[in-house]
Amino acid sequence: MQTFSKILSITALTASLALGLGSIAKAEQKTDFKVAWSIYVGWMPWGYAADHGIVKKWADKYGIKIEVTQFNDYVESMNQYTAGAFDAVTLTNMDGLSIPAAGGVDTTAVIVGDFSNGNDAVILKDKASLADIKGQNVNLVEFSVSHYLLARALESIKITERDVKVVKTSDADMVAAYKTADVTAVVTWNPLVSTILEDPTAKKVFDSSQVPGEIIDLMVANTGVLKDNPNFGKALAGIWYETAALLTADSADGKAAREAMGSASGTDLKGYESQLAVTKLFDKPADAVAFTASDGLPKTMDLVRNFLFEKGLLGNGAPSADVIGIEMPDGKVLGDSGNVKLRFTETYMKAAADGSL
Repeated sequence: MQTFSKILSITALTASLALGLGSIAKAEQKTDFKVAWSIYVGWMPWGYAADHGIVKKWADKYGIKIEVTQFNDYVESMNQYTAGAFDAVTLTNMDGLSIPAAGGVDTTAVIVGDFSNGNDAVILKDKASLADIKGQNVNLVEFSVSHYLLARALESIKITERDVKVVKTSDADMVAAYKTADVTAVVTWNPLVSTILEDPTAKKVFDSSQVPGEIIDLMVANTGVLKDNPNFGKALAGIWYETAALLTADSADGKAAREAMGSASGTDLKGYESQLAVTKLFDKPADAVAFTASDGLPKTMDLVRNFLFEKGLLGNGAPSADVIGIEMPDGKVLGDSGNVKLRFTETYMKAAADGSL
């Protein structure tokens, strides 16, 4: 997206070049931290928290300073994090593996914030069955979660990407592209999905609710920075759960928060709440801990890493999907245990659940 930036136009080159953009965030004790985020329904709480004093409240509690910066370009936010310009960034589980981890930056998921539960969709023009996608050109952001969703959709009807033709399309151009006569199939995310579905010809034939828990939105941090500065992780957890509780509150304050987040993301209260309705938001830390510790997460990450390997997005010359180690909360590792670069931890979410922040 431009303003709705969940863009994942990733190439193998992106990850390798990112390391050349600057020095990796240094692992050392420090007091000033920088967090990057981009606009998406599940990440709006970070901007709201910065604007309404919640970030400062939790930073002050731990005697640190946290600067929160909004990016209109999602890929750029991840590249800047990978280059060491930021200590933490919002991204999806897939991108955490394909950009910073594949770029050599050891990264830890501090907050598992939500998963897409219908926000991402396959849409056909004047066709109501997913099977009708066979033989069609499919417009999507290449190597994105949309590309992944397409692969999962095709798998569900026992066909493959060889049975369609992917047409690389910018998210900024997706709505306009759908309106042209020669575009008959698109895969994209909200709010673009909602806009396209306003057209009477548009039929949603598959969405992320059919692969629940696979497109996960995270707040990640540099593992070394986190290890040397655990209070940074605690502050991030405090910020998230205070703001998420407000976001979901059935109160005047909750409505005002949703209205503000909707406006900041380029929609209104109704539009934002419709996006929330197809987002499984982990506003309660115990639920996030349970999801992160579940048997489903390793299975999801196995699907994701194999998709990325097939697309050449785990680094130039990667011999297999095992090239990068992914550590689960129980310490088990998918892939190379000698090259762990993406980690999932319950630590900070559990502290919130236990009331020990």
